[in-house]
Amino acid sequence: MYSYRTVSVIPELPEAIDRLKELARNLWFSWHPEAELLFSRMDAVLWEEVNHNPVKFLLYVDADKLQKAAGDPEYLEIYSRVMSDFDAYMQGETWYQRTCPEQTNQLVAYFSAEFGVHESNPVYSGGLGLLAGDHCKSASDLGLPFVGVGILYKQGYFCQRINREGRQEAHYFFMDFNEMTISPATRPGGGDVIITVRMPGRDVFVKVWQLQVGRTVIYFLDTDLTQNSREDRLLTAKLYGGDQDTRICQEIILGIGGVKALRQLGIFPTAWHMNEGHAALIILERLREYVQSGLSLPTAREVVRSNTIFTTHTPVPAGHDVFSAEMIDRYLGHLYEEIKTDRDGFLALGWDQGRQGFNMTKLALNHAAFTNGVSKLHGEVTKKMFSHLYPSIPLEEIPIHSVTNGIHTETWVAPEMRALFEKYIGKDWTHNISDPCRWKRVYDIPDQELWETHQILKGRMIKFVQNNIYRRMDRNFQPLELIRECAGYLSKNVLTIGFARRFATYKRAYLLLKDKERLARLVNNPERPVQIIYAGKAHPADRPGQDLIKMINDVSSEEPFRGKIVFVEDYDINVSRHLLQGVDVWLNTPRRPLEASGTSGQKAAVNGVINCSILDGWWPEAYNGENGFAIGSDRDYENEEVQDREDASSLFDLLEQVIVPYYYRRVEGIPREWVRRMKDCLATIPWKFSTERMVKEYTQRFYLKAALRGEAFSADRCRLAGQIQEFKKFLTENWHQISFRSIRVHQPPVLKENTEIFIQAEVFLGPVQPRDIVVEVVYGKVSDHGLDKVTLMPMRFNQAVADNVYQYETNIVLIRGTSGYTLRIRPNDEYFAHHFELPLVKWADNF
Repeated sequence: MYSYRTVSVIPELPEAIDRLKELARNLWFSWHPEAELLFSRMDAVLWEEVNHNPVKFLLYVDADKLQKAAGDPEYLEIYSRVMSDFDAYMQGETWYQRTCPEQTNQLVAYFSAEFGVHESNPVYSGGLGLLAGDHCKSASDLGLPFVGVGILYKQGYFCQRINREGRQEAHYFFMDFNEMTISPATRPGGGDVIITVRMPGRDVFVKVWQLQVGRTVIYFLDTDLTQNSREDRLLTAKLYGGDQDTRICQEIILGIGGVKALRQLGIFPTAWHMNEGHAALIILERLREYVQSGLSLPTAREVVRSNTIFTTHTPVPAGHDVFSAEMIDRYLGHLYEEIKTDRDGFLALGWDQGRQGFNMTKLALNHAAFTNGVSKLHGEVTKKMFSHLYPSIPLEEIPIHSVTNGIHTETWVAPEMRALFEKYIGKDWTHNISDPCRWKRVYDIPDQELWETHQILKGRMIKFVQNNIYRRMDRNFQPLELIRECAGYLSKNVLTIGFARRFATYKRAYLLLKDKERLARLVNNPERPVQIIYAGKAHPADRPGQDLIKMINDVSSEEPFRGKIVFVEDYDINVSRHLLQGVDVWLNTPRRPLEASGTSGQKAAVNGVINCSILDGWWPEAYNGENGFAIGSDRDYENEEVQDREDASSLFDLLEQVIVPYYYRRVEGIPREWVRRMKDCLATIPWKFSTERMVKEYTQRFYLKAALRGEAFSADRCRLAGQIQEFKKFLTENWHQISFRSIRVHQPPVLKENTEIFIQAEVFLGPVQPRDIVVEVVYGKVSDHGLDKVTLMPMRFNQAVADNVYQYETNIVLIRGTSGYTLRIRPNDEYFAHHFELPLVKWADNF
């Protein structure tokens, strides 16, 4: 194959609209409908053909249409308004400036293996990437000093095609970066940024690109360079493609290469956020930097830990990358000497004894001051998963927090719903989306107006789905009569259920198919029919997930279900947007508790679509009995077959006895009870499950604290980090000497509410000083696994009673009911991020 260069020449824009080039290079346009209108109004057909890519649109739009737009007063009025809004957004005062005026030098670096920002940049596969994209948008909205770092996959995630047999086929298409909204990143002094990362036996060159998302910049890493071998150019070809070797190479590029890229860009983050374990190798590169600057490895670990945040997204073991010791030797063995440790010491940084491998999640957990799951339930599940790292520490005190995921509301709300919000919530409703009081105004929306708006969206969605099915049938040379028939599939007047998500088996897309006879009665009821729309991709290596897609397509072709159950191919942001804005019910059936959070239901909710879900992920925090429907109960099952059977039965009962009757019960042509639930949904979900709330929470709970800790730990040649490291080492070596010598309890013979109990304890500390520990009473409700909902009451130091023996005392006040209490000693230092940063504890024996 001969070599060539690619050039893309954007036509000269008329002066009156020449800032369209600037707008096309900033994905701010994607959550502002009037900004999108500037492109779609000029040539609606081309806008769809280029998949809403404004850079590609400007490359191929007819020059006459540009001139026509530049001479159209109505178009120019929209243009002027959009550019004025854009300038106000980019230059206006922000929440962060108002809230944190003293934190001007701080910067968060957010690393993620995928970013789902817009359909024109398909470097995402599912919820993890969409969450990352929405996180960046809200960081921009809030004015948070923030950059993203990811990989620019040349072929992205695969395009899904459903063949004549109903099976998924994966197709990959090379993207032309010159036709995308990205541009090469440049050094402060000019010139492209190209860094190298070490691979076995060679260096790989990595180019850095940038994507502007409002005020936020995401930097993408790309190995498709002529300086690299053919094999190395393909390292960043596919998202989640290839084998274990490809995976570790991509994680080296993201983690190690990402840190190097930021350094060349002159970017020095004050807080480092790893979005899932794929990004954990940033830790190794940062350790290498500190050790090479003269720090010991233990001290370097304290500095790195001080300002690192780790978010884990999955309770499914397969979602946590583990590599063999031999792979670590091959790919990262050169770092052993560079961070001044031996093989065993290096492997210990992330070794997983249970899975006998180097676990990226373990590496992240060991080096993050702040760790969180993505819903309250997921936080609890994650604590259980990693409780072995915190022996003898109560589950609720394990230092794994939760920040429940949200969505970037403006991205996912339909323009028609946005217009309703502007009319009834207020024109400035986007200025404080997480304010619950504002959302109560949705009850002011007239029922008819809300219902008619929903029906408009539903009609548009059905047309979109029909076109999708038509193109698939036409491509697969289906019989002409079937192709013609698909124009009559689905009806705007029929209760429509949507199920669209990644086709992993634990999400149980098959649940409604467990009883086909009952399902047939449901969809064919002559007075109250139901129709179901499925969409989603299964990973190319996930055969069971692909079999599920085949099963659904087989069922959809059977006579009782044809035209009433359909599958939409090539699920992406655009398909998702249409479905979650237009269906009546958003169905979610994961095997509890394997759904970490999920956000698609939140996107549906902001459009008034009602959730029907297993009580998993975010839904237990949202569901109040009126704003949606809950399948089954919030219990866990040991037998999956029993769980499937009971959940399927619950779902059918719910549909037959509650959901379908609610939907079809009309007063003056409007389902009043249904619309009330739509309003309950809008009043209670969007404000709480927004990335505006989420990013504020990350900022206030983690980012600001991490930045301050990082500054303190790195000051004066990392003196504090060295002290903390020595202190931890000292406590760890001497903790076995600590014990309770005696405990005396004085309590009245009759215990009543508000009775005081006096407790006095003598403890032996050995060489440990009283200032280094806390003696406390742990008081809580008695449960089958100890004490729950504990209250901690530090005991007062009273006096030294002998060599290394100290007396502590306190009073506790009893509350009504059965409760328990005990005493313990734990480490203490003002610079610990949480009580059990050092997971040591000494409990009172035989108490």
